[in-house]
Amino acid sequence: MKLAAAHARAIALELVRYPAFSLPTLLFPATLYLVVTSQAGETEATGRLVGFAAIAVLGVAFFQFGVGIATDRTRHWERYLRTLPAPPSARIAARLGAAVLFGATSAAAVVLAAAGSGATIAGARWPAFAGALLVGSAPFALLGIALGYAVPPRAALPLANLLYLPLAYAGGLWSGPRHAPHVPPLVPTRPWAELLWASVGARRPAIAPVLELAAWTALFAVAAVRFYRRDEGERFG
Repeated sequence: MKLAAAHARAIALELVRYPAFSLPTLLFPATLYLVVTSQAGETEATGRLVGFAAIAVLGVAFFQFGVGIATDRTRHWERYLRTLPAPPSARIAARLGAAVLFGATSAAAVVLAAAGSGATIAGARWPAFAGALLVGSAPFALLGIALGYAVPPRAALPLANLLYLPLAYAGGLWSGPRHAPHVPPLVPTRPWAELLWASVGARRPAIAPVLELAAWTALFAVAAVRFYRRDEGERFG
């Protein structure tokens, strides 16, 4: 745990000192929220607020994990880290810790941006909202890890962009529960949206979104492990 915490601190400091990553990651979701709600006229402020908080976390999952890992694979520092007596779980836990920090900060920026639009979360619902945000982020963090180890850096950024906003829109994170698009069940962001809306009272609680998220988590975990081992075998086997 001490090793993972030290590595997480190093990753977080590196990202903070790289404003080309940190500023867009922290501010883009809040800016997008203000643009979209000002154009649409907010009628279900809280439902849309929690969706854009999830979009903030989704961006961290795809760009810090997907693009970040793909870029790090080409660095000599990453090769050196893999020679150290530290298990892969410590490095992944460190990335998760840094991602939680950036994701929480970006989501908090969305909450602050929404403060003037009438979007509020009742005090008693904050723990449920935070839990839904954290639980729902797990499959997408794993998807980001799989993406980072599956493709080269030049392909990671276009693929992350191709996944990021389309998945956010198709799952209903962009539009809120009342105007959510009708989509087929195989859209992993939709059960996350349903869980978030239920956490703030915009939907009735149901077990189906939890089961769907568990299934996506298992699927993306298998993909992440497979691509990690493939990359390790190709470069160090």
